[in-house]
Parts: sequence; structure tokens; C-alpha cells
Amino acid sequence: MALSIVEGAVAGAVFGELLSAVLEVKDKIFPFNPSLKKLKSTIESIAPVIEEIHKYDEYLDSRKEDLEKLIKLMQEGKELVRKCSKIRWWNSWSKSHYRKKLCELDEAIEQFFKLDLADLMDRDALKISVKVKEMQSQIISSGVTERMEALSAPPQPPEFTVGLNGHVEVLKGRLLNSGVSVIVITAPGGMGKTTLAKMLCWDNEIKDKFGDNIFYLTLSKTPNFKLIAQHLLQHKGAKVREFISDDDAINELSNLLTEIGEKPILLVLDDIWSGSESFLEKLVLPLSDYKILVTSRFAFQKFGNPYYLTPLGNEDATTLLYHSAPLLERDSNIHEDLVRKIVKHCAGFPLALLLVGGSLYQNPEAFSESSVKEWSKGHYTVDSNVGFLDHLENLVDVLETEPIIKECFMDLSLFPEDQHIPVAALVDMWAELYKLDEDGVMAMANIYELHTRNLAAEIVVTRSFSGDMNKNYSDRFVIQHDLLHEVAIKQCSQEPVDMRQRLIIDIIENDPPDWWTNGNKLKVTARILSISTGDKFTPNWCNIEPTEVEVLVLNLQTQNYKLPLFMEKMNKVKVLIVTNYNYSNVEFKNFELIGSLCNLRRMILQKVSVPFFRRLNNLKKLSLFMCDVSRAFERDSHMISDSLRNLMEINVDNCTGVMELMVGLCYSVYLKKLCITNCHKLSALHEQIGNLVNLEVLRLSSCTYLVALPYSIRWLHNLSILDLSGCISLAEFPEDFCRLHSLSILDISDCISLRKLPEDFETAALWEQFKPVLENLKVEVPKS
Repeated sequence: MALSIVEGAVAGAVFGELLSAVLEVKDKIFPFNPSLKKLKSTIESIAPVIEEIHKYDEYLDSRKEDLEKLIKLMQEGKELVRKCSKIRWWNSWSKSHYRKKLCELDEAIEQFFKLDLADLMDRDALKISVKVKEMQSQIISSGVTERMEALSAPPQPPEFTVGLNGHVEVLKGRLLNSGVSVIVITAPGGMGKTTLAKMLCWDNEIKDKFGDNIFYLTLSKTPNFKLIAQHLLQHKGAKVREFISDDDAINELSNLLTEIGEKPILLVLDDIWSGSESFLEKLVLPLSDYKILVTSRFAFQKFGNPYYLTPLGNEDATTLLYHSAPLLERDSNIHEDLVRKIVKHCAGFPLALLLVGGSLYQNPEAFSESSVKEWSKGHYTVDSNVGFLDHLENLVDVLETEPIIKECFMDLSLFPEDQHIPVAALVDMWAELYKLDEDGVMAMANIYELHTRNLAAEIVVTRSFSGDMNKNYSDRFVIQHDLLHEVAIKQCSQEPVDMRQRLIIDIIENDPPDWWTNGNKLKVTARILSISTGDKFTPNWCNIEPTEVEVLVLNLQTQNYKLPLFMEKMNKVKVLIVTNYNYSNVEFKNFELIGSLCNLRRMILQKVSVPFFRRLNNLKKLSLFMCDVSRAFERDSHMISDSLRNLMEINVDNCTGVMELMVGLCYSVYLKKLCITNCHKLSALHEQIGNLVNLEVLRLSSCTYLVALPYSIRWLHNLSILDLSGCISLAEFPEDFCRLHSLSILDISDCISLRKLPEDFETAALWEQFKPVLENLKVEVPKS
């Protein structure tokens, strides 16, 4: 039976009562003075342990009988002391009898704390170990797949919605009832189809019926069916393999749905485009309680009568506009007239209303007759997106007065449609292009500004188990509405190819533009080059000379990749971002080409099997996310320090092979910032980490198997930030740890195995601030 917190408090109270009773009578009843003195000494010696028992039991859920035994012992002791106080001086027999009883009580208390309590502590230590292993398993399984699950679990709808509740009720009735298995929600882009689908997934009645079998998949224009199947298999804990074709993947997905078909299933397919009907057809299975909810700009009449999502009415549209621009004066006659004009022109499209409201969010004085006239240029109809993109461009053009925000918005188009855009990539890119701060504070401010203006649909945090001080942003992503992605692409493509500042090449379907295949040499002046390729891409690179490019973005969906030879001429590249959206890591056939980027300062690799690093003399920051890094530094350590001689920061998140990586890192003596997070196989740091004498920041958040820090960490005299949050196996600190006199910030939240902190009077205040977080810690401060 579990021990309650109340019972732990009772033990403390009874203990206090016994001590008080002894102190009250020990000098008044002379015959028992020696025995009571001994009992007092015993009780005072165990006082700290009694306090700790209460803390342990709050956290560790010890057995009830252990504490009951202690409570009974204390209560009997209190009664015994009370009886001693009433014995007459002449009663020799009673004095002898109760002296013996006091000695027996003293022995019983000592016995309990020597044997019973030791057993209790052993069991509690075991419980910590079991708890750690459970958390390790949970964190590893979730940490590795959280991004995968985020792509197949239903996203939460916006906090504020308007005009959709009636649609939810109608569609909910269809989903809960038997009958039609495929429901198609159709409307032009920007009408709220995706929001409606999310609301349905999070409806309580829908969740009660379908439970964990609600799957949410976004397909977009160029869906990768193999990847979709892998995500869904991963989400359900099924075995994931490589598929030889789309049909192979779809068949495997059908098999999975059939296996779980005994329970109700809701499969949401968001943003299906014309041409994906065959995929949908193969997922229509003869299961008893299986529903498919589709959102699309296309009606797909062959699957039955679609559900047409209608525009917002005037009242709902006005409410949405005012909500997205809360500083507008609702009672102003001038504003009311202008609002009516805006609402009329937005034609009930929520996206248009949100963009207008976003542009006025912190600048309501911009709401004038002239601005309304500017926003209202063009014409579009509610039954299509004809002209709607032009209207959205007019709304985006408001950013011309804020060039940095406009540039940041345009940069979101460098990544594939409907994909999670890594914040870490934006931070590095904007630091170099726009001279923003190194830590990403201004970059995050710009991202939140875009979100406030509804130009970035969502800011997604995929991992909840990480330290509050995490500044490598490996778990943060931005999602952009597909129509706004189209607007940004359109604006980036207005100039001729050779004159564009951002050259964005999308060949995911292995269908390159005409200029790519004409064989002519093309010298481009672009400052940013983005190339997106799919698993069907054949690496027949075009003959271009991108000699002015400063940022190179490569978006992949493949297991094998050949870098373009024109990289040899890209001497001005400062930032390289390689994002692999495939399930498995990518192998590069000619990774040595990266060595030709002689001015490369920042490099981000995601889901890459990293080969040995060649000479990158100017590389200052290296970020490796979900990579295999076992071969990155496999050669002579001195060669490593020479090839990355100016490396100052490295971020390693959710990677394998980190133990091997550590060997080489310890010779990067100029390193100032080392972040190794969510690397669950890392059990120890290399002893040579003490070589990193310039290190200022060390983050080891959520390295769940890390059990100890090396003794040599004491030599990191410049270390000011140490993040150990979520290191649930870390049990103690090394000797002389408190020699880190520069240490100003320490995060040990969720270090549940940590039992004792170092002895050091000067740092006592630092430890004390963490006691509320880790109630089972012992702080020892030597007396001066």
C-alpha cells in the first residue's frame, strides 16, 4: 500500500513530540538523567534523516508499513517518557524497570535506523533506478520519434476560432455515425479547412470514440507516400522498413490499418491535390468503423458528395478581424466604416482577414482609407483562388516599410511546402545575412513577429523534455500556410533567373525547369540558393555559376545524395543548411566537396551520416541534428583540431555515435560552446574534456544515460553555464567540482538520481536555489 504525504508528515510530528518530551523532563527526573541524555543524543542525531524520509516518500512512494513502524516506536517512546516523569523517588523497582525500558527504546530507535531504514533506503534507491530506466525508455522512444509523431498525430487547432462550430457539429455527426467512410471537406485555400479538421480531431466526442487511432497526415502537392507510411508505422510502434515503391508503402499502410481495424480509426488526409486520388482509393478499406476525412481544394466527386466549407458571414468575419487586431477601436464610426469595406473585400476568407488584422496588430493608426484602398486592389471569387494570391501579395506588401521582417518572411520559402522549418537554420542564416545576434534572440523575436502578423501559421515545439536554457533551438520549428508559401515563392521569382536574390529550385518530382536542362552555362547573382529534391531525383546537375551565393540550402528526401559540382566555385558561402526529410539518414557520395567552401562559417546537417570532416578553417559553428556522427572525427585527433581550427560552437542533438565524436571534440581547444542534447547513448564524457580551457557553455540536457562527469571538468575555469537538465542517471558530481569559480548558471532540473552535492561554503547559495526542484538532495556546507 502506498505511503501518503500526510503519513510522512505524521512521522515528523510524532518525532518532534518525543524530542520535546525528552527535553522537558530530562533535567527534572534525576534518576533517569543518563538514560534520557543518551536518548536525546540519539533522537537529535536522526533528526536530519527524519526530514529526509518525508522528502523521499513524497517522491518515491515507499511502503506504508515502514513508516507506521517508526510512528509506533515514537509514540511508545513519548508515552514511556511521560510515565517516567510520574515515578516517585522512593519506588526503586519502577525506576529500575523504566531505566531498562528507556535503554530498550534507545536501542530500538538505533536498530531501526541501522537496519530497517537501510533496507528502506535500499528499496528507494532501487525505485529510483527503476524510475530512471522507465524514463530512459520513455524519453528515448519519444525523443527519437517525436518529430515523426508530430507529423502523424493531430495538431492542436488555434486557440481562437470563429464560425466553425456549426460545421464541426455537422461533420462530427457523420464521423460518429455508421455509413459513409470518406468525407471530403472542400473549399478554396485560406478558407479554414485545415483548422476545421484539427477542431474535429480534438473534439471530446471524437477523441472518446477513436482514441489513439486518430492519424493526421499532410500530403501537399508532391506527397512522399513512402515517408508518409513510415511516419504512421513509427507512430503506432510498428516495424519500419524501406519501401521499394509507392505501391509497396501504400500496401504496408493498408495492412497496418487492417490490423488495428477492430477499433475505430479516423484517418485525416490534409491538403490532398488532384492526382492523388489513387492513393486515397487504396486506403478505402472494408473495415467496420473506419473513417477517412479529406481536406482539399478539389471536390473529388467520385468519393461521394463533398462537404463545401462556406465563407464566414459578416458578423463572424468582423469578429475575427477585431480579434486579430485587438487595438482597433470597435466603437469608432470611422473604423466601423473601414472595417465593413475590408470585411466585404475579404469575402469571408479567414486567411485574408487574419493578414489584415496582423498588419494592424501593433499599428492601428495604419488603418486608413488609403490603406484599405491599397489592400482592396484586385478581385477574386469565393469559389476559387483566382486573384486571391494577388490579394495576399497586396497584404504582404505592407511589410515594405519593415525590410527585415519582409526578408525573414521571404526566407521561409527556402524550405519545402508544408514542412517543418528548423528555427536553428533561420537563426544561423539571419545572423549572417542580417547581422542579428549570435544567440538567436532577435531571430526568435522576428519569428514571433511573423507569427503575430499571421505570416507564419505556427511555432512548433516538438520536445517537452529539455532544459529551460536551451538555446540551440533544435526542437523548434515554424510552419507556413501553403498559400503564403506560394506568395513568397511568387515574389522571389519576379526577376529573371540570373537576377534573383533568392534562387529557389524545386525538383522534388524530378521535373526541373527548362533553363536547368538546356545545357547553357548560367551565371547567377543570387545571394541565397535553395534546392529541393525528392527520392526520385537523378543528380544531373545544371551548369550554373552561383559565385555570389552566401547561403546554400539543400532540402533532400533520399538515402543517397551527390553534391553538385558547382559547389567548388561557391567561395562566398557562409552558411550551409542540409535538411534531410527522409526517414533514414542520407549518405553523401562526395562529401569532400564541402571542403571547397573556404569561407563557410556555419553548417547545419539534419539526418545525415556524417563522414570525416575535411579542412574547414573558417567554420565557427557546427550543428548536427539526428545524425550518425560516429565517423565525423574518427581520424587522428590532432588532424581534427587542425581541420576545424576555428570552431567555437557545436550543437549535437539526438545523434548516434556521440562517444566517438567526443574523442575528437576534446582537441578543439578554441571551442566556447558545446551542446550535446538528447543523445541517449552517451554514458560518459571523455576525460580529455578538460582540454577545452576556453569553454564557456556546456549543455548536456536530456542525455539520459550520463551517469557522471569526468574529474577533468574542474579545469574548465571559464565555464559559466552548465545545463544538466533531464540527465536522469546522473548520480553525483566529481571531486573539486566547486573549483568552477566562473560558474554562474547551473540547471539540474529533473536529475532525479542526484543524491548529494559538493561541499563548498562559497557555493552554498547556488545549491540552495535548486532544493525546491530536487527535494531529495542533500546540501552539505562545512562550518567555518
